[in-house]
Amino acid sequence: MRRTMGRTGCVRWGVRLGRLTLLRRFRRMLREEGQLRRPASSAAASAEGAQATAEPAVRPCSIRAVVAITFGKVARGAVLGNAFTCGVPHTPTGYGVAAVVSMLSIGAGARQRVMAFIEQMGVRNLIVEAKETTEWQAHQKIRKISPGLTLQDYRILEDDIDDILLSTPRKRFTPSKTLPKSQQDPPVVYGVNGNYPRIAGLGLIQGQFFTADEEKFARAVCVLGAGAKSNLFGAGNALGEYVKLNQQWFQVIGVATPQLSSQTEVAGVPSQDLNNVVYVPLNAAILRLEDSYSDVRDEIDGIYLNLRDGADIVRTAQVVRAVLNSTHHSAVDFSVIVPAELLAEQRRTERLFNAVMVAIASISLLVGGIGIMNIMLASILERTREIGVRRAVGARQFDIVRQFVVEATIISFVGGTFGIIFGFIMSRLIAWLAGWSTIVTVLSIALAFVVSISVGLVFGIYPAMKAARLDPV
Repeated sequence: MRRTMGRTGCVRWGVRLGRLTLLRRFRRMLREEGQLRRPASSAAASAEGAQATAEPAVRPCSIRAVVAITFGKVARGAVLGNAFTCGVPHTPTGYGVAAVVSMLSIGAGARQRVMAFIEQMGVRNLIVEAKETTEWQAHQKIRKISPGLTLQDYRILEDDIDDILLSTPRKRFTPSKTLPKSQQDPPVVYGVNGNYPRIAGLGLIQGQFFTADEEKFARAVCVLGAGAKSNLFGAGNALGEYVKLNQQWFQVIGVATPQLSSQTEVAGVPSQDLNNVVYVPLNAAILRLEDSYSDVRDEIDGIYLNLRDGADIVRTAQVVRAVLNSTHHSAVDFSVIVPAELLAEQRRTERLFNAVMVAIASISLLVGGIGIMNIMLASILERTREIGVRRAVGARQFDIVRQFVVEATIISFVGGTFGIIFGFIMSRLIAWLAGWSTIVTVLSIALAFVVSISVGLVFGIYPAMKAARLDPV
């Protein structure tokens, strides 16, 4: 019994001595930094009475004040002192942030390219695409019901719809041979009228587009797309030169500006390089050019309609479908594309994609949060003595909780910063290696960083509360 009381007394006296020793060290440190002054003697106090009335009195520094003032330094010093241990948990957090930033950059680049392609199609345009087939039996089956897309359909739409501002039919043709010989894939021939540049937003680098008279009389003239010009003439001058498409010669009168192209089919619009195109007058394409599939193709394979400002695009599209269903006897051998609807649908898809990315970000960073919690728990076991001493000198449970929460937040901050830098590098590397368009947006950086800090806060609370409940004795 006496031995037990002796041990208990020794522990109590040791705790008191430790409290006094640490308190003296804290006060000495604060005095050196100017935050605490030594109490003046009575003689000095009487000599400096006038100054004492002018200067505010300094309260004696309590144990809680010392703990509160030194709290930030303790947390920062603990993180810096355990740099290797803290480097372990922020690595998965950083990799999670990097994965989120790189994924969002790839998605943003793909979405921007599709959005730009849809806007290039014209938000006030309607496009009618023929559903052609090269199989003779299927062609004969459809021809028993519908004549296919014809110039008569084009004239009916022009007469029945008052909101049409500009319009043009289109006849596509792929030549089997060209001269000069194409360095890559052979260009596609577009037979259109003179309204096509204004409908499709097509600009010209050199020369001019063909006129209404040249289209009416099927003149053998053409305008080269940027890719077609490069494939046929390289870096040389193409204006005034001649191009042979199968057996017909066409004189180059213009070169078009580059256009965006889609790598995949977008809502019925076939994937095609819109730069590797040769534009010729519509009648020249119908009368001068033919191939082995000409007998099974429609008279025209597309119609472009540009509507006036203020026109109801959706209602007009319904009218176009109704008129063509009537003339084609509901054969469903055509499709009406509304770029404005595609644009709205793409924006809805973008919002859904962003929500999915938020979920992926949460799952990716959850692993980093678990790592932070595990390392913090292990750190508590290693720092039990330190926590006991701080509790002994007057630190409250709240002070211990705050210290460990701040440590977890600092770890998450460092991991998030590392992840943002690494994610930016990964997105650039992917763009360089795969040739994709990647865009690192402010939203992706803010999202990943906020989630990273939140993970540190959430997963740092439990270890902090466990540390605060430790017995200081």
